[in-house]
Amino acid sequence: MEYQILNTSTCLLVLLVFIPTGLGICPSSCKCSGNDRNVDCSGRNFTVLPQGLQDNLTYLNLSFNQFVDLDHQLTRFTNLRTLDISNNWLKNVPAHLPKSLWELYAKNNNIKVLQKLDTAYQWNLRVLDVSRNMVERAVLINNTLSSLKFLNLSSNKLWTVPTNMPYNIETVDLSNNFLSQILPGTLVRLQHLTSLYLHNNKFSYIPDKAFDQLSQLQVITLYNNPWSCSDNQNIPYVLQWVQGTAARVVGAPCAEQPWPWASTVPAPAQPTGPDSSPTSKGTKAADREPSAAAPEPTRVTKTHKQFKAKDVPPLATQSQPALFPGTQRPLLRSPHGPQEAAATRTILLQDSTRGNASLAPATGSSTTPMTLSITSGMPTNYSKVPQSTTAAVGKEE
Repeated sequence: MEYQILNTSTCLLVLLVFIPTGLGICPSSCKCSGNDRNVDCSGRNFTVLPQGLQDNLTYLNLSFNQFVDLDHQLTRFTNLRTLDISNNWLKNVPAHLPKSLWELYAKNNNIKVLQKLDTAYQWNLRVLDVSRNMVERAVLINNTLSSLKFLNLSSNKLWTVPTNMPYNIETVDLSNNFLSQILPGTLVRLQHLTSLYLHNNKFSYIPDKAFDQLSQLQVITLYNNPWSCSDNQNIPYVLQWVQGTAARVVGAPCAEQPWPWASTVPAPAQPTGPDSSPTSKGTKAADREPSAAAPEPTRVTKTHKQFKAKDVPPLATQSQPALFPGTQRPLLRSPHGPQEAAATRTILLQDSTRGNASLAPATGSSTTPMTLSITSGMPTNYSKVPQSTTAAVGKEE
């Protein structure tokens, strides 16, 4: 009799342990749906898994609890598709997670390293979110995570862009880290990448050809990085890439600063002074020919300054240049006629390249004439001057 009672008690104990799993009883402290296969146990201050969870769960939310270690405790949920373990005290991604996972959310924990075995056998994983942790190093194995589309490692302590990211990935969020370098070949295989978030990091430049293989890129964020806009050796690549890419660039580097390396080409010289007049432009070739009687530049400049300060009459300011038909050389025309102007006032010698003038004023002696030398051609209204190559015009005091 006692033996039968003992067997009955054992059977009842076994039923109490396994019947909730078989019949799909929801844990009393959780919320369940979908035939109790979708379980939400968030915000319950759990430190261990609640009793009564089915093995055939497809969704399990354990966020906002007090879990420190979940290693080997989730392996039995072989049908699990979505696991949320965010906002706990986990120091690492739980070991031996079920290989059936599609989505894993582990944000806002104390994870410091993303080990290679954490993702080595997750062939079905499509979303991996380990943001808001203290990850300093993310180790990914080449040719793993072949189904991964979304990787979020933002708000961590990464210094280098992770290598060996899966080639089918479409969105990578690495914002709010300490990233300052991209190793060669890191982004070469990511030909399906459409969104790349690199804002709020420590980039001063982007290495040459780092973005060249991102043919499907649609959005990239680059703002809030300490770009070295004056570094004409390293910064030009990213500036030129931004100008040529079809992707939408949010926060283009050095957008509000000039490019020092782009302003080295000298601007074309603008004509100033006498060169700006059409008459002077036409006489450039002739005025450049050296003359044996031409004064030295220093003496001409001084004479010009003296003339301008003392002897400039109203006649010189109101005069217009007159052209000789044969030589196209300018000559001041006086209101009283060319002869009187040449005899009593000045001879203006002008060089279009220097813009100087020399003046030979009449002296006090009555026997010293003023001489005007004309190489060829004479004005039509210059009738009083002899038709020769040299004309002497003098004035008695």
